[in-house]
Amino acid sequence: MSAPADLEDQLWLVRHGETEWSRSGQHTSTTDLSLTSAGEAAARTIAPLLSELEFAQVLTSPRRRARRTAELAGFPDAEVEEDLAEWAYGDYEGLTTPQIQETVPGWSVWTHPSPGGETAAQVTERLDRVVARARAVEGKTLVFAHGHSLRALAARWLGLDVSGGQHFVLDTSTVSVLGIDRGTPVVRRWNLAAPD
Repeated sequence: MSAPADLEDQLWLVRHGETEWSRSGQHTSTTDLSLTSAGEAAARTIAPLLSELEFAQVLTSPRRRARRTAELAGFPDAEVEEDLAEWAYGDYEGLTTPQIQETVPGWSVWTHPSPGGETAAQVTERLDRVVARARAVEGKTLVFAHGHSLRALAARWLGLDVSGGQHFVLDTSTVSVLGIDRGTPVVRRWNLAAPD
């Protein structure tokens, strides 16, 4: 994957490698899980996609799974940024969507509250700080984070409500690129995995 030549304000997103809970579909925010062996192997495949690029700043969620992915992808010195943490699920931590929907039919993090967790407004506030930080530097910003927080971050980059993130499926160990095209925030590449 080569870098687009005509972009400004590029924001590169990497979702962490597989964990036991990402594999099982359990909501994982504050629980600090390690990568599985498959997750570690997949995280290493990200390195060739990024190795020839220069980044003005490299940031990572404080969670172990994101920091380890950054390390395996070739960025062991990534700066920890609390604002990149996963959407806090509160009482729903560790549960799958079908389990939550047994008591709250139709529940989705994008459309319903998570008791004891973060509100959409709180997630918006902190991810807007990440967007501002990326736009404040000349050059590319690379971030390592999580499924929901990165999907919400993409929505905020585009000027959408965080609920717009529901339209961006994001697999583990993938790279996505946001940019600006003629003054308009855009998605340049999404959910790219390293070739086998």
